[in-house]
Amino acid sequence: MSNNGTAVLFFFMVLSSLPVWGESGKSSAQSMAAAEEILTTYVIGPGDVLGIEVWKDPALTRTVVVLPDGRISMPLIGELVGGGKTVAQLKKEIEDKISRYVPEPVLTLEVKQSNSLFIYVLGRVNNPGRSLLTANITVLQALAMAGGVNPFARKDKTKVFRREGGITKIYPFTYSEVTEGKRLEENIELKRGDVIFVP
Repeated sequence: MSNNGTAVLFFFMVLSSLPVWGESGKSSAQSMAAAEEILTTYVIGPGDVLGIEVWKDPALTRTVVVLPDGRISMPLIGELVGGGKTVAQLKKEIEDKISRYVPEPVLTLEVKQSNSLFIYVLGRVNNPGRSLLTANITVLQALAMAGGVNPFARKDKTKVFRREGGITKIYPFTYSEVTEGKRLEENIELKRGDVIFVP
């Protein structure tokens, strides 16, 4: 299987935005189009493993790991920031920089392994720690993944901490209300880096 095929399969299985293999009514062309859309909207993060290939130029073809500060390194063009950019944005930036040395480069950029899609559940839950986001999940689902709250938890004081634009926002989560079908707006969909704390 080609590198491109591997990347498409990865997003097909991991991000769950695509239909399951064999689902009726979906042609392979439609599935490929949906996969390509994910590849262009996925936001790269620290720890992600990227495969960068320049056609007919093995010296510029390599696998790189995004550093904690979001940077990667490439021959000829040196360091550049990959974290926080979509696959399409980083691909275009690399193409623009490499074009100074390689006329009309044909470049392929794929996420070979996603290591940055983590959330964290802390406090009085049965299995605190970090979890890899393999699908779009809510606060209640994340608590279930952490083994549920323990009997001593002040579960109605649960909070979600989210850092955006250099600012930390705090979202309340009233466990007993949400589980009774009330205040469902508090059961927000989680994003990369969110921290749930159950006191």
